[in-house]
Amino acid sequence: MVTPLTVLAPVAGVVTALADVADPVFSGEIVGPGLAVQPDPVAGMTVVAPVAGTVAKLHPHAFVLIADGGRGVLVHLGIDTVQLGGQGFTLHVAEGEVVESGQLLIEWDPAEIERSGRASVCPVIGLEADPASVARLVEPGTVIAAGEGLFTVV
Repeated sequence: MVTPLTVLAPVAGVVTALADVADPVFSGEIVGPGLAVQPDPVAGMTVVAPVAGTVAKLHPHAFVLIADGGRGVLVHLGIDTVQLGGQGFTLHVAEGEVVESGQLLIEWDPAEIERSGRASVCPVIGLEADPASVARLVEPGTVIAAGEGLFTVV
């Protein structure tokens, strides 16, 4: 039997359904199921690891962690933030690094993202997971702190 993987909120804010994210790749669960967090403008400035694992891919605006057992979690910091070319993001880890759940990965300013005309919402995705394997630990509308349980993936 596969042990459920608990995925933590990478930022503090308000939990949002993926269906409400203004990007069809995320709202349509094309890369996988999950939830999103609308970051708090102040408390949401630090981004922590949602799972323990290896940093498989790292961009200033997005990263993938691979947990034990090979399950991947994608976090995307805002929508269309790739257009910023890394400006406004401070990385605290590197690709290939092993991280612990809750470890600081990135600092950014979600309020500045909003001022630039982009959405700061952060989709958190169980990559290639079966939607039936994802169980919410909190419901959309819940205020959550970084590092608190968001959902599990079996």
